[in-house]
Amino acid sequence: MLNPVKMMKLKKSWDTFTGNHPKFPKFIEAVNNKGLQEGTVIEITVTTVSGETLSSNLKVTASDLELISDLKDINA
Repeated sequence: MLNPVKMMKLKKSWDTFTGNHPKFPKFIEAVNNKGLQEGTVIEITVTTVSGETLSSNLKVTASDLELISDLKDINA
């Protein structure tokens, strides 16, 4: 069961995050509008303050899509 107080805190944190990084929600929306499908590859690269680069990727599975759908339902 979802804790309403934790959900409100998460909402506040998300609002702060999106205020700090306004392009990110637009990016997520664009990905969503293109229709994320099974087999899509998601890649992320992080560059540390010292300049070290860490990269990883994943191929989207049916269970990943189910999780994303469940997360959307929470937000609705």
